[in-house]
Amino acid sequence: MIGIIVAIVLLIAGFILSAYLKNEEHENHSWPSFIGIILAIAVIFVSCIAIVPTGYTGILTTFGRVEDRTVSSGFNMVAPWQKVVKMDNRTQKVQIETSAFSSDIQQVDLIISVNYCIDQSTAQTLYRTVGVNYYDNVMFPRIQENTKAVFSQYTAENLIAKRDELSDMVAETTAKDLANYGITIVSISIEDIDFTDAFTNAVEAKQVAAQNKLTAETEQAQKTMEEKAEADKAIIAANADLEVVKVQAEAALYAGEKEAEMNKRISESLTAELIKYYWIKQWIGQLPTTVLGEDASYMIDLD
Repeated sequence: MIGIIVAIVLLIAGFILSAYLKNEEHENHSWPSFIGIILAIAVIFVSCIAIVPTGYTGILTTFGRVEDRTVSSGFNMVAPWQKVVKMDNRTQKVQIETSAFSSDIQQVDLIISVNYCIDQSTAQTLYRTVGVNYYDNVMFPRIQENTKAVFSQYTAENLIAKRDELSDMVAETTAKDLANYGITIVSISIEDIDFTDAFTNAVEAKQVAAQNKLTAETEQAQKTMEEKAEADKAIIAANADLEVVKVQAEAALYAGEKEAEMNKRISESLTAELIKYYWIKQWIGQLPTTVLGEDASYMIDLD
């Protein structure tokens, strides 16, 4: 449309200049109008050229009204009163800085990366219903709203540990909301979760206390195990000593029984003749020099 206006202006300027030169009685007074016509044609021709880059969809409009057809990528010719709006269908990335509250009313500052693309088949509808500012008008409010809704379901302590789960939940909810607009959410990643200094200090203190408690419990458990091991060792040693004493007692009892049995057999085997035999066998041929009386009240010297 601007090209037509410029062409008309050039034509008018050329004819005016030719009329002025004619009034001044110049011989070549027609050349301005000729040049104006040439320039107007060139401007109109240039305004009819529409080049759509690869990865874009050309939305064709006539006096602002969206046509039913789109313009493919490459070189295209359109009417001078028509306009081609380029809609990017490639995967795009935006980074959002926002904030949310956890279920226990802790504020968190977030940095979120969003990868998305526009469906080529519905780009025309998106332009007709929303326009080229679809990110500001549709995407950003939905992403921000869904992020706040998801984060409000978790306590502050669980947010960091469940970062991947939170990203998936926000992406899933947002994808459903934007599907009707022909916007595809490729991925949403929560890159940073930042808490207030007071909450961070409280969490660190709690972690230190938990670590100290765990260390104390570990040391106590180790000490208990060592004490139990020592007690078991003492019991084993006592049982071993008791077993030794028992074996020694049994051995002594057995030895006593054997000795008594042997003495009994010796006693049973002794006779007067056998005793006399051993007495004679042991005698060395010497007679006694003294004799005691029956009651041992006196002693007689045989010498």
